[in-house]
Amino acid sequence: MTLLHHRSEGSTTAPPLLLGPSLGTSSALWDQVAPELSAAHRVVRWDLPGHGGSAAGLIGAGATVADLAALVLDLADHLGIGTFAYAGVSLGGAVGLHLALHHPERVSSLAVICSSAHFGGSAPWEERAALVRREGLTGLAGSADSRWFTPGFTVPGLVADHRDADPEAYAACCDALAAFDLRDRLPEIAVPTLLVAGREDPATPPAHLREIADAVPGAALVEVPGASHLAPAERPEAVLTALRAHFSGGARRGMEVRREVLGDAHVDRAQSRQTAFTSRFQDFIARYAWGEIWTDPTLTRRERSMVTMTALVAHGHHDELAMHVRAARRNGLTPEEIGAVLLQTAVYCGVPAANSAFAVAQRVLAEEEADRDRA
Repeated sequence: MTLLHHRSEGSTTAPPLLLGPSLGTSSALWDQVAPELSAAHRVVRWDLPGHGGSAAGLIGAGATVADLAALVLDLADHLGIGTFAYAGVSLGGAVGLHLALHHPERVSSLAVICSSAHFGGSAPWEERAALVRREGLTGLAGSADSRWFTPGFTVPGLVADHRDADPEAYAACCDALAAFDLRDRLPEIAVPTLLVAGREDPATPPAHLREIADAVPGAALVEVPGASHLAPAERPEAVLTALRAHFSGGARRGMEVRREVLGDAHVDRAQSRQTAFTSRFQDFIARYAWGEIWTDPTLTRRERSMVTMTALVAHGHHDELAMHVRAARRNGLTPEEIGAVLLQTAVYCGVPAANSAFAVAQRVLAEEEADRDRA
């Protein structure tokens, strides 16, 4: 069986994430995003037929998005991937919508980037397919920058991919876009769905993504300023942030647990101070510390509070200790039990450390009591 050309990154034991390209590009579209995503996912990016390294003969005239989706499923089957998360740009996004609608058992989560549930009717794509079959891709590639990027921005390698694509396969992809229209069936999509729009995108403007977001139950929409049609290439950091948050179920659950243990006020303050510099660290905390460790049922939250306070006393992290004394009360520990934990630390962490810890805990407990009196 001839498969779509693909590139795999990340651990084979990590949750799978398939990345689909736009018409005229290759898997290089994801160069600035895929390596970061592979830290937490088994990332597989694939090339359209006749693009990048994929054979042109995988599709022919009259092809449909369903045909492309079937090729993606063949690739996933070959790699031993059952259920996967999926993100795709433009035509790659249309493939994702088709998969989520017709093969929901295979798609755990979906991100549709700079794409649409329809692409302006069949006529423009039929005309483009005829032009490419007649004249090749050189002329069309010459206007790629204006269709793909904001003024003054370009990625020469992607423009070269456009120029080097097989004309017949490219035209067949145009046939697929001409026939694609899922607007009436969008409410049937039940997988968690994120829409990402390039605010400056003339090909699939934000209104197209908003149409999907309004129709798919529970879908979310993110608009990326300063991005045109190939947002992962032009604004990779913004796209990466959106995808990481969407695909990291652990981060979502972790944020819920973090709020339950530390309280909304603390988490809201931490979120308000987050910057581009600290965002990856905050994601790490939410995904790993709160999404994996604090959700492990082996220990109760009461027990985890005891362990955490002990560790913080041992290392002298007094600000964190104050936060976790409050968390311990929220997790059901009494002041007497907190005192017993700190007394235990005097034996194993040292009297000076315990002395400082008692001072911190006494202040926090007094503040809590004062708050109750005022209530």
